[in-house]
Amino acid sequence: MTEDYSQYPKHLVAVDCIIFGFDGENLKILLVKRNFEPQMGEWSLMGGFIGSEETSDEAANRVLYTLTGLENIYLEQLKCYTEIKREPTARIMSISYYALINIEKDIQINEQYSAKWVELQKAPDLIFDHNDMVKDAVARLRRRASTGPIGFELLPEKFTMKDLQNLYEAIFDEKFDKRNFTSKINSMDILVNTNKKDMTSSRKGSFLYRFDEKKYNKKISQGFMFKM
Repeated sequence: MTEDYSQYPKHLVAVDCIIFGFDGENLKILLVKRNFEPQMGEWSLMGGFIGSEETSDEAANRVLYTLTGLENIYLEQLKCYTEIKREPTARIMSISYYALINIEKDIQINEQYSAKWVELQKAPDLIFDHNDMVKDAVARLRRRASTGPIGFELLPEKFTMKDLQNLYEAIFDEKFDKRNFTSKINSMDILVNTNKKDMTSSRKGSFLYRFDEKKYNKKISQGFMFKM
């Protein structure tokens, strides 16, 4: 005997993506101009409905690819938003995801959505409950960045120690003492000095580093704990 589900209400399910980027100094989010009613012309997160033949993860990846042309980027499911009147047109539940993008990559922003990178601290009010989604995503990002190396997803492959400090200051919205920060990072022994220099910052230049994922994974298997 099969269950007859026709008596139950049917709801729409969407995904919304909080897309973080870092420009070397500021943490940014990628916003789009809503091109249909309600609230057409207002700033919004990028989202879309989950197709009948795809999972929420697949839908989120599709939405990101549609907007940025990027695949295989850091993407994590955040939370499901189910407030009854979160949207005025229908009962729509949304599963939010946050993504981390290195802005220096070759990103082909889809012009159809009038997308714009906006400094997180200067972001405008967003439609519906999207402000709450961003707030929750920032909290999750800070938690993840304090216990793991996901911050490196926002940096180019090679970066200076100053770039790294700027990143963590932007994520946590606080200033760190340069000497203490450098000492802490060096004590983790998860970076490789490329012996090359970025000569744009000073006459002497600054050494360029890269994150050594193999070394990090080996240290984790030996009981190492990442902590910022």
